[in-house]
Amino acid sequence: MVLTPKERTRAAEEAVHQLRESLAGVGVVSPSLGVDGVSAAGTYGLPLVDLGRCNLDTALRLAAVLHERARA
Repeated sequence: MVLTPKERTRAAEEAVHQLRESLAGVGVVSPSLGVDGVSAAGTYGLPLVDLGRCNLDTALRLAAVLHERARA
């Protein structure tokens, strides 16, 4: 199935929304999380999610959450 550009963008925006909510649920905020504009403009495949840049505190929080989850 081939998605229209609008459907591709919606799918990427929904993925970003879900990831942002999931991260917030464990106390991690990534302000630069978003849809990669270059890949969203293309016509092949789905757009990429840009995880963005984060400060040291955010990186350590994310690492701690992932480590805790891996142990569970």
